[in-house]
Amino acid sequence: MSAWLGIDAGNTGVKALLFDDAGRELASAHRDTGGHSPEPGMVERDIGRLRADLAGLVRELLDKSGLHGRDIAGIGTSGHGNGLYLLDAEGGPLAAIQSLDSRTAGLVEEWTAAGVAEEAAAICLQRPWPSQTPALLAWMARHRPQVLDRAAHVLMCKDLVVHALTGRVATDITDMGGAGLLRLPENRYDDGLLQVYGLGGVAAKLPPLHWPTDRVGTVSAEAASRTGLAEGTPVVAGFFDVVASAVGAGVTRPGQASIILGTWSINQVVVDAPLDGVFMSAGIAPGRFLSMENSATSAANLEWLAHHLLAQDARRAGGSAFALADALAAAAPPKADGPMYHPYLYGAAGDPSARAGFFGLAGWHDGGDMVRAVFEGVAFAHLAHVDKLLAAGARLRGITISGGGARSPVWPQMIADVLRMPVRVAAQAETGALGAAMAAAVGAGRFADLDEAASAMVAPPREVVPDPCLAGFYRRRFALWQAVGRSLAPHWAALRDIGQA
Repeated sequence: MSAWLGIDAGNTGVKALLFDDAGRELASAHRDTGGHSPEPGMVERDIGRLRADLAGLVRELLDKSGLHGRDIAGIGTSGHGNGLYLLDAEGGPLAAIQSLDSRTAGLVEEWTAAGVAEEAAAICLQRPWPSQTPALLAWMARHRPQVLDRAAHVLMCKDLVVHALTGRVATDITDMGGAGLLRLPENRYDDGLLQVYGLGGVAAKLPPLHWPTDRVGTVSAEAASRTGLAEGTPVVAGFFDVVASAVGAGVTRPGQASIILGTWSINQVVVDAPLDGVFMSAGIAPGRFLSMENSATSAANLEWLAHHLLAQDARRAGGSAFALADALAAAAPPKADGPMYHPYLYGAAGDPSARAGFFGLAGWHDGGDMVRAVFEGVAFAHLAHVDKLLAAGARLRGITISGGGARSPVWPQMIADVLRMPVRVAAQAETGALGAAMAAAVGAGRFADLDEAASAMVAPPREVVPDPCLAGFYRRRFALWQAVGRSLAPHWAALRDIGQA
């Protein structure tokens, strides 16, 4: 039996899972890797801790599975996109900035006013935004030039994992395309693009570029001694995590779409050529791209609600805050005049100053109505992104939902009702790690391509059909929800600036 190791490195933790050729999970392990905020708006992590956690994680996984390192036929990785990881020539850590960081907000505004954003978008098909890798590199050049001068390698999060396992420096087209560092649709580095960003001197620091399924190295003797893996085990380049999650949900063919209910609202569709005017696009295989509409407006809102408002009640009841949220939302009937919620705890798409809040709350509403409004507001944010993809020319042949929110008994049905189309719910929970493992299986020659791997390793999803009686209800509320959001925009900006008066 072949076992495939998928390692999924996010902003807050790292997961490692083993899968067999049929995509069945054999064992899993997780580490909370944490982070810190040295100054307001900054979110960083410790690379030494990440490497140590990775080694312990893989050892734990092998112990749980009862397998030996030699039983692992290949390793794939995925990691959060954007952010910035810098290593010196000896592999020593210089900087580790996560994709929750917003230190470049002022710089991005400068670029927008100066036309840099439009020039960049004409090449990479993505406008700069806070946490984007080029913006962080430009910030480093302005504020930490000595650090950038010492840097020999500009890496993404999952590239750091590959380096820890193999000692090799490499990256893939999904991460670098999603970071706005490639000319699209050519999927290549471009000196002119770097010049637009003012980063001409960075070209030599960018790692060799590969397809996600390319073998880029093997487990080194040092990594083998730390992890229990077998020296020489093949390691592939891996994926940007949202792409890995789509692949792990079986979304690999043109027209197939992926919605991820996670910290971010991720909405992506496989296309033959990148769509114009959407948030970002990334190549995944020759002649195939994922075009995306994303924002930090999804299940993070439920996490905030669960931790800050429902945790105490849940403890008294002896259950989880998330289960309590599901129960309250499910018990609250749809109400035409029910409160609305804008899920902008971390800003809105195109408006980092946007704030979350309830609208239309009345004395006859209760806590269940408010919790239901949070679920609905997140669903509306996904709908707004899907509508933008459709307006850009996307043709959807089916939508698969994954992510933590997909396990809710409420959200998948609400998403189907709001979109007015059937959706499929991924059967496997850890689609990011599965997608990474699938890349490893392709890179090792077990499958010819990602399509074949998906057919073999992705379990049949559960289908959820929309309730036609709610179609008009949600469309009317969505129109009002959008109108209220537009009217609040200047007030969000004023709230942002009020402390500076």
